[in-house]
Amino acid sequence: MSLNLTAAHSSRIKKPTSASRQKNPFASFRRAKAASTPTALHSKGKQLEANLHQTEESSKSASRHNTSSSVTGGDVLFDEALPDLGPSRVITESVAVSSVTQAIQHIQSTMFSDIPERRSGMNSTRIAQIMAFRKSLPPIVSVAHVHVLLDEPTKVEREIVQLVDSAVVRRLLVTGRGDGTYGLGDCLVLLDDWEKLVRNSTSLDDVLKDRFIEALRKETKSPAVPAGFFSPEETAALVRSGFLVTASSHSKSGYINVGHSTTSHSTTRAVHSSSERGSTMILSLPNMGPYLRLLGSARTQILDTLRKSRYSEAPLYLIRDRWDGSIELNSRASVAKHIRGEFAGVLPGRTNKWKQLHGLNFQWALEEALGAGLIEIFNTGSVGPGVRSI
Repeated sequence: MSLNLTAAHSSRIKKPTSASRQKNPFASFRRAKAASTPTALHSKGKQLEANLHQTEESSKSASRHNTSSSVTGGDVLFDEALPDLGPSRVITESVAVSSVTQAIQHIQSTMFSDIPERRSGMNSTRIAQIMAFRKSLPPIVSVAHVHVLLDEPTKVEREIVQLVDSAVVRRLLVTGRGDGTYGLGDCLVLLDDWEKLVRNSTSLDDVLKDRFIEALRKETKSPAVPAGFFSPEETAALVRSGFLVTASSHSKSGYINVGHSTTSHSTTRAVHSSSERGSTMILSLPNMGPYLRLLGSARTQILDTLRKSRYSEAPLYLIRDRWDGSIELNSRASVAKHIRGEFAGVLPGRTNKWKQLHGLNFQWALEEALGAGLIEIFNTGSVGPGVRSI
């Protein structure tokens, strides 16, 4: 079979090039596009000028962002001043209570958020710890919180005096330690809740429970138990349970139990003079320490969030979103992502609300901070209510 090889395939023989493949005499010249028309040159100049202007604006915006970040510490929450159209009544209008007792019950029932039924990010052990912590807290409510809900100072104070005289509530004063962030101030306790707490105590016998409840309802304005009312053994049992403390421990911790506010100074002096003789004990509630630490942590988180803003103020919805951890468990988009196996955001159990605050409700913490005088809520007219640190 012939391979059809010719001498042209040899490297020593060159085939002559055809005339059409001869080198172009103009091939050495530099190639250039056709000259643009004046209209094209004008439009190209405008485009270059617009691109230069856009670059300058971007650099200025980045410079402003870097300046604000350096002022606020990096993580800027809100970089604009909100318009102030006056105080907002969004909290008063959103709560339907008409008396002090209703306000106390509302505050107690709305303190914590419900644990998510699905995709909570918490196992059964953690959920049990949260429920046990909530159950251990004392049934106490600050007077400032009641004033925030009712917004009628004179009527509220008159009703509180009537409730104290009729042995429905007791008035306490918890000043806390350190700055005002960790103090509770003037607060109220329903005597029915206090009696229920005593009845459920496992460290007291039934006879001692009856005697303590009798002392609790006997003189509602007095912060102290009468001298000699309890035996030394009964006093020791009540102290171990947290229902009695000495006057010296009250003065050191800043926790004072008072009746009516007008008699607090004279009562405190009487307690101190009697404590020197070692015969006076002060009524108390168990687990006040964890309650105050939780309250202080909630107030600190709200204030820290506001400090991330340039003007220490931000819209209410933005503060709420930061508190909840920016989670959207019930949105259709989040559910669809979860079904497809995609990342659907942070689970509630990974947020600070559930890790440190045990699911404390944002509305409750906001009302407490407002009553304590740490923040103020105002109308913006554009982005809803605004929150400002004082």
